[in-house]
Amino acid sequence: MSASEPVRVGFVGLGNIGHYHADRITDLRHEIVGGVDINPDARARFAEKYDTRSFESYEELYESDIDAVIVTTPNKFHEEYAISALDAGLDVLLEKPLAHTLESAERIAEAARNAEGFCMVGFHNRFRNPVEVIKGYQDEGRFGKTRHVEANYIRRRGIPGRGSWFTNRDVAGGGALIDIGVHAIDLALHLHDFPDVKEVSGEVRSQFGDRDDYTYLEMWGDDTDSGAFTVDDSVTAFIRCEGGKTISLEVAWAANRSSSEEYFVRGTDAGASFDKHDDSLTIYETSMVGADHFSDSHVKTRQEDAHKAEQRVFFEAVRDGVAPKMNTIEQALTVQRVIDAIYRSSQDEQAVQLSQE
Repeated sequence: MSASEPVRVGFVGLGNIGHYHADRITDLRHEIVGGVDINPDARARFAEKYDTRSFESYEELYESDIDAVIVTTPNKFHEEYAISALDAGLDVLLEKPLAHTLESAERIAEAARNAEGFCMVGFHNRFRNPVEVIKGYQDEGRFGKTRHVEANYIRRRGIPGRGSWFTNRDVAGGGALIDIGVHAIDLALHLHDFPDVKEVSGEVRSQFGDRDDYTYLEMWGDDTDSGAFTVDDSVTAFIRCEGGKTISLEVAWAANRSSSEEYFVRGTDAGASFDKHDDSLTIYETSMVGADHFSDSHVKTRQEDAHKAEQRVFFEAVRDGVAPKMNTIEQALTVQRVIDAIYRSSQDEQAVQLSQE
């Protein structure tokens, strides 16, 4: 495929995140061949908005003339659609998390290892400019040896629609941890260069979602059924990795504190703080030049669309026929193993060892 030729893309799952991806594909001038969804109204809206075809089954879509597929369904259905696409020889961009359970994630990973195409997983925050600046400085050795990452993804009130699939454990696989915590875990491991994870200790809680007096100012989805809330709404965890690297994790859909999307990177020579809310970045350093002092610097980067940057990497890999080195299936499987270990640690009230599993 030539560099000027548009990639022909199909969609499985035509909800909000599907439209979000499709908008950016249009900007990048690739071709949306069609989409499939179990909801006929969703199919009709998608076909009209993007002037494309709709399909009643994924088999019809996969047999059409497409190069790649983007899967944006609820977590439980990732396995069926991703594996079928890989079996059909297609390249896949699969929205996070890899799956709703570790067992399902392992089956997707095994299929990807044996497939002609590849599967890239949608951890778009890696493509934010401040994150790439941090990684660049790490590669240059500015931070020395990175030893600890503090990862926060906390909403004061941000449960995504009680009664939706997000709050149903059977479909989602979990709550705040698997929805937004997955991003925090992935980004922290990315900032550590994905070391082997040795031990995980965590506590998950459900304190707000099933309360009739849950008070909020806005909600991502429709608040239809507080009794259908069967997942966690906050998490605290500590992750020990090889080489003395550690991660502390705070995640919440709801908490009686201020919201935070801050990450702190601590190295032996320097550190950094990155706020995902506004993409602000600060580098923390010291110096003995002249007199002992702190020499902190504020870094300003261009505001760019991380999802679009992620798609550029995906489509370039589709054109080249070479799996990308970013957002690999094996990295996503590591994240899934950490999520599973946090849930097990909370249930068993003890740390979970991963290095020997």
